[in-house]
Amino acid sequence: MAAGYAELLRTRHAARLLAGTLVGRLPNATAALAVVLFARAEGGSYALAGALSAVYGVCNAIGQPLLGRAVDLYGQPRVMLPASVLSALGMALLAAVGLDVLWLAYAAMVIAGFFTPPLEGGLRALWPGVLKRADRVHAAYALDAVAQEVMFAVGPLLVTLCVAAWSAGAALLVINAMGVLGALSVVVSPPSRQWRSGPREAHWLGALRSAGMLVLIGAFFFVGLALGSIAVAAVAYADEHGGGMVSSYLLSALGAGALAGGLVYGARDWPGHPENRLRLLIGLLALGYLPLVLVPGVAGMTALTGVAGVFLAPALACAFVVVDRHAPKGTVTEAFSWLVTTFGVGSAVGASVAGPAVEGGGAQAGFAVAGAGGLAALLVLLSTKRFLGEPGRPTAGATPAENDRNGAAEPGFRAGHQA
Repeated sequence: MAAGYAELLRTRHAARLLAGTLVGRLPNATAALAVVLFARAEGGSYALAGALSAVYGVCNAIGQPLLGRAVDLYGQPRVMLPASVLSALGMALLAAVGLDVLWLAYAAMVIAGFFTPPLEGGLRALWPGVLKRADRVHAAYALDAVAQEVMFAVGPLLVTLCVAAWSAGAALLVINAMGVLGALSVVVSPPSRQWRSGPREAHWLGALRSAGMLVLIGAFFFVGLALGSIAVAAVAYADEHGGGMVSSYLLSALGAGALAGGLVYGARDWPGHPENRLRLLIGLLALGYLPLVLVPGVAGMTALTGVAGVFLAPALACAFVVVDRHAPKGTVTEAFSWLVTTFGVGSAVGASVAGPAVEGGGAQAGFAVAGAGGLAALLVLLSTKRFLGEPGRPTAGATPAENDRNGAAEPGFRAGHQA
């Protein structure tokens, strides 16, 4: 398993692109925590901190698919780097003005959120041209999902260390400066500079004119909802079981499960159509969420959350392949960005729904929201099979480019091409 990933990372440019993308995404991964810590350090209430964070999240959700469409039209360097700089300047504006002029603080969040560069979708568009082989692309998607779990674990730690060493304002500046450097590392690389999206049919709906994409977006909204509710329910569970680090145990176990599942999933090539495999993985993911309502003791609950996380990274990796197959030509960065956005919006909705559920029924009710989200995601996929079927069969003896023109490219080879 390790040898396969090592071989992948030894491919020219692969390690640089993965590392640069992860560093470039740190500002987005840590924004919620960093903004709350800054607002509290400035004397703001939790309500104000939450409102600022929410503005960032909403503008991020709006900006990602729009910037993704711009990348498909104009290339990565011309969009990614300016967007990264503008987003960092938004956070710098917040650090400079504080909360004394509230409208400026909110404006800073609008700028920082809207111009967050779509590095995640951009990397997935680059993998086919860098790795050349479909089986390696599938492994790269899995490694990408695993690395994402690591980033979301390490990012908050970096913010906390910056706050402890300097200040909450310095943490905003340092993390966003790192983000610009990460984005710069990606866009000056040869694959990013040479990448061009496939020929695009002009249509105002862009990636959303694909029925398959709409199905994926609907399903992963509910997966995000499940995860967002687990975060809230974990805190409520900790309050009911002595507080302390209990919620960290649960969320760390969830991430560890996803890490292990993603590593195993990406270590081999799976037979059959990814659309069918995605339904199975989402079903297993939903099945893993249901036992959380049992809320046993801390040791048992930690084990259950670990199991609940196992199929998350595989489901994400498989979804990336399915996006690649169903995104209309010339829209792949936008399509990946829509999936990321929907996942994030679902997570925010899940947190907002789990809050009242916990107030009324404790941690058990919060975990029930997660189970319902998993089942809803599965129901979306099962009820729309005719829209998310096999998009086409590769023509025997044809090149990937020829199959692409026929609308039946091998998975992983429709993302774009090198100029």
